[in-house]
Amino acid sequence: MPSDYHFITRWRVRATREEVTDVLRDAADLPRWWPSVYLEVSVVEEGDADGVGRVVDLWTKGWLPYTLRWRFTTTRRDGADGFSLRADGDFVGRGTWTFVQDGDHVNAFYDWRIAAEKPLLKRLTWLLRPAFNANHRWAMRQGEESLKLELERRRLPAGQAASLPRPPGPTFARLLRAR
Repeated sequence: MPSDYHFITRWRVRATREEVTDVLRDAADLPRWWPSVYLEVSVVEEGDADGVGRVVDLWTKGWLPYTLRWRFTTTRRDGADGFSLRADGDFVGRGTWTFVQDGDHVNAFYDWRIAAEKPLLKRLTWLLRPAFNANHRWAMRQGEESLKLELERRRLPAGQAASLPRPPGPTFARLLRAR
């Protein structure tokens, strides 16, 4: 399909698989610790005890001045080894997070296979695919840096988290306020 994308993201963070899973699994908290990408998140259904079947509505963006509205459903959860989701909305597809412990670090891999359904993306993929790819890479770099800050924040004693820098916010924030 002309509007298909396949991204493989690799992160390396000092943490345990359980710590990384705990942060990424808490979808409602994404706008707080990854505000450059996640603008609004709403959990629609909780799913089963493991979170399988959880349905989450999202409003997201990258570096470029457009936003995406989409929904994910958790389709598989493998404890601290990872989880998978199905996406619907401005893009449709599947994503799988896999976490591998490597000493005191975790290698996190995200395999994201989607088709653009947002009219702007769908119509302009033929021309702007390199920009859309760069936009995704930017968003994921922000996520890795924000995850590192969040892990550090969670390890600090109560009251000391304010000493950490805030995660980077969204680009073109003034356009978002005008919505």
